Amino acid sequence: MKYGDKIIYMEGIIVEVSDGAVGIDLKGRLGYLKIPMRMLITDYEIKVGQEVGFNMSFIEQLSADVNEIYVINQIKGKEK
Repeated sequence: MKYGDKIIYMEGIIVEVSDGAVGIDLKGRLGYLKIPMRMLITDYEIKVGQEVGFNMSFIEQLSADVNEIYVINQIKGKEK
């Protein structure tokens, strides 16, 4: 990676709670993030409207190559 790692603290509001996932609107009009329930660390019952915070860094593309096996599996999954 050519750039130094910079950890950025971000916050959001829980806007969706389903059986296995939590939807979060990021503050600052940065978008929407949906994560598996197992990734949320909490001591409280999860409810819509609660605030969350997390550390994030920049996303790095690892190579120019396409993972053909992954693409084929995605196409097969959509055909089912």
